[in-house]
Amino acid sequence: MWPFSKRGPATAGLMIDPTNGDPQVRALVAAVAARDGATIRAILDGAPDPDTHAYLMESAAEVDGVQDWIGGWIAAEPHSTLPVLLRGCHGVFWAWEARGAARAEYTREEQFREFHRRLRIAENALDEVVERDPDNVTAWTWLVTSARGRQVAPDEAAARFAEVVKRHPAHVVAHEQYLQYLCAKWFGSDEQMFAFARQATAAAPDGSLVPEVLVVAHIEKWLSLPRGEDDQYLRSAPVRADMLAAVHKSLFRPAFRPGLGWFPRANSFAMGLEKAGEFDAAARVFDMIGDQVTDWPWSYCGNVVKEFAAARERAYRHRG
Repeated sequence: MWPFSKRGPATAGLMIDPTNGDPQVRALVAAVAARDGATIRAILDGAPDPDTHAYLMESAAEVDGVQDWIGGWIAAEPHSTLPVLLRGCHGVFWAWEARGAARAEYTREEQFREFHRRLRIAENALDEVVERDPDNVTAWTWLVTSARGRQVAPDEAAARFAEVVKRHPAHVVAHEQYLQYLCAKWFGSDEQMFAFARQATAAAPDGSLVPEVLVVAHIEKWLSLPRGEDDQYLRSAPVRADMLAAVHKSLFRPAFRPGLGWFPRANSFAMGLEKAGEFDAAARVFDMIGDQVTDWPWSYCGNVVKEFAAARERAYRHRG
């Protein structure tokens, strides 16, 4: 049993580390902040597969200020697509920073204008990359992400996703981002979202992180419901069955190997399972995570560290 105080959830030692304690990610973030193109290239070019490359790019692209210096790197290496790719991927994050996280009705017109301006910069760069290097899976993945902001038609969004999965069928970030496009709050519906999530989970290799999308789909549905109905929904038998099926196809498979990028996805499993009342499974995931709390998805609930700690305490208290 985790040694929690009776006074409340234990938060000692908990903090959000964007690098999740990974020295490679920490080195990459430092290199981007230092504008060290050689180190950025060495780390990204060393990624062994498209998933790892995407996880690394998530960290690199979120570093502030890339737009202020990336043009110099592009000019210095006109034959390289890497600095153009970084401009495009960072531009997507930069655009969402301008828009903010609020729903459309709570977003100011000037925020939308800046959002679309930055997205055009991002997509121009990403389009250049895939024109020059059609097999660049990371560029296609960020085009899946930007599809929501650019309000592209469903056929175009599906085509972008198809470009990823025909090259890397179980690409985790692309599945996550296409699921968001299919949410009712964007351009899809609950039916489309769940159909995609279930198909992706069924098709995922054993031990893949892709089944996380089924948990995320239920979290998205939970967020859309009125208070009272939301928790009742997550604790319904079909949702609990989906959560368990997803985690048993993923983290609980012998084939699962913790690697770069797994902590945020494991946190999604932990949150979904705990809120669904599947405390044994949630506690098992919390055991795997340790103290590596991530902003996603706990930021949906309030104070990230406090929500993580409270959920972990409940899971450990009620585990069988």
